[in-house]
Amino acid sequence: MTTMTSSARRTPAVSRATALWTLAGLILLTVNLRAAITGVSPILGDLKEQFALTGFEVSVLTTLPVLCLGIFASAAPVLGRRLGTETAITAALAMITVGIVLRIVPSPLALFAGTVLAGAGIAMGNVLTPAVIKRVFPGRVGSLTGLSMMLMAASGAIAAGLAVPLDDSAGWRVALAVWAVPSLVAVLVWGPLALRGRRSARPERAETPASGPQGTLLRSPLAWYVATFMGMASLMFYVLMSWLPEIMQDSGFAPAEAGMMVSVMMLIGIPLGYLVPVFAARLRDQRLMVGAVGVSMVAGIGGMLFAPALGWVWVSVLGLATGSAFPLAYTLLNLRSLTPAVAARLSGMAQTAGYLLAGFGPLAVGTLHSLTGGWDVSLWLLLVLVVPEIVFGLLAARPGHVRPSGEQEEGPLEKLLEPEEAVAVTSR
Repeated sequence: MTTMTSSARRTPAVSRATALWTLAGLILLTVNLRAAITGVSPILGDLKEQFALTGFEVSVLTTLPVLCLGIFASAAPVLGRRLGTETAITAALAMITVGIVLRIVPSPLALFAGTVLAGAGIAMGNVLTPAVIKRVFPGRVGSLTGLSMMLMAASGAIAAGLAVPLDDSAGWRVALAVWAVPSLVAVLVWGPLALRGRRSARPERAETPASGPQGTLLRSPLAWYVATFMGMASLMFYVLMSWLPEIMQDSGFAPAEAGMMVSVMMLIGIPLGYLVPVFAARLRDQRLMVGAVGVSMVAGIGGMLFAPALGWVWVSVLGLATGSAFPLAYTLLNLRSLTPAVAARLSGMAQTAGYLLAGFGPLAVGTLHSLTGGWDVSLWLLLVLVVPEIVFGLLAARPGHVRPSGEQEEGPLEKLLEPEEAVAVTSR
């Protein structure tokens, strides 16, 4: 532990001007990590008609962005080490911009290619954000992670809310293309940081040897705990985002009201996106927070099963649960890492697993609904899946840090509730 602590302290400080410019870039980066995804689903009807898409192609179009987040997340740490974090982020934002523009070309191939390109850029930005925070703002991990999560949630909600009005007033091309403007602005802000980074020695390069076979995170139990917790939190969120309106309609709520429930669930998550990371970073042990998430998930899903008439109550409870789970998992990427390089690699590993799980979750739940003709079996499945979310969340939330050497950090599973006294260094 002493060796890792010394390594963490060797990370050089940046100038105030660079820190402020990076903060502006961080804000613009996180604003662009959701809008290109959430702004599509509200206008799927127009896109289906415009491109003559089949039902299967529409399903693929909605699932593809989430799968891309998982598939391309693992490439981000590698590119960050080889090109520099700033250059990799600039490239990611350029990919988002080009992908958004490509989707307005009147061709189904361009629509799907643009979706993949934008999804790949968003995946890279998701992964590299914790590394930037860890390196440039090591004393502000909680507050800046919270700010990032809040901006992601807010921009996603705004993009979803503006999609239909923009489509009605200016057409589907404008509704899609408008989000290329903030991504292009972000490219212009990150460009100078990339040039500066290439002229100076990058701190992550000093840690490149740790990325070799002896430094793999795949042998780290704690890394897998964090990855699985993030995966389950992501799965729950995307399943509810995809199917909550239909579940509520089948429970007797009007379509417009059922759609509003999803918006409310997202809105509840906006302030939690800031508050949860700030609170989690102040704690040495986050297991109580994981427990609160688990209880809320059980209450919300169980309520939809046994008292569906109280739908607004359960939607509010699920908003608290999903709005807390992912920000908590995202914060653990930094809290369980001692260096920016480890944070980037843990982020890539966890988000690869998380978004791949999240991509297949809605498909599995929808298939069960088709086979059974109702939602009870699907909701029971979600209740069962809360168990691994809690178990791996508790394991990930115990005090400790990921060790790239692969040695076991936290002890066996049976010590889950045993207090940890050995860790003296935190990320604050």
